Amino acid sequence: MADQFSLRCYSYLDRMQPQYAAFVGTITQGDLPTEGMAALYIEVAPGNEVFRLVDIAVKSTEAKPGAQIVEREFGMFEVHSKSQAEVLEAGRIVLARLGLKIEDRVKPSIASIQVITNVDPYQAQLLNRFRRGSMLVPGETMLVLECAPAAYINYAFNEAEKGSTIKLLHISSVGRFGRMWLSGSEAEILTARNAAVKALEELDGRPEK
Repeated sequence: MADQFSLRCYSYLDRMQPQYAAFVGTITQGDLPTEGMAALYIEVAPGNEVFRLVDIAVKSTEAKPGAQIVEREFGMFEVHSKSQAEVLEAGRIVLARLGLKIEDRVKPSIASIQVITNVDPYQAQLLNRFRRGSMLVPGETMLVLECAPAAYINYAFNEAEKGSTIKLLHISSVGRFGRMWLSGSEAEILTARNAAVKALEELDGRPEK
């Protein structure tokens, strides 16, 4: 069975941070998460397998589904619960179904990092048109981080929020790359950048083929 499926992302969030949970609540089409919940993001190929995996996870545990997306060849889903044990059990059941281990996931890679200081008012207006989080204020410093596989960007931001005082502008976690846009003071943005990079680099896994 391990030869049939590819585990692209297995990303466990032990405790959703306030801004992250609030942002997810604006985009989710499933059960609404709240601050402090544990969450698990799994991305697999072939994509249609997510329907079976979500069915197994929610029938076997108390975890609730927040997302279930098939995008071209990949499928991604998220489950969450106030109980970390329930979320971890959902992950164990899914991996058993796939015949895979956590170590079989693709190790995240950072595609690009940009720190833009003293954001221009016109650029702030452009970015504010698509964001689902906080407003970008002219003069702030902005961080844009891009990683692959896409779903890891959720973990990157959640870890960044734990240790810095920043604003979440937007997160995109569907497709080939995941991206996050943050703003704040230059010092806080650099702290957030370092935390996000460290979080991604410390995750183990196999190289993407």
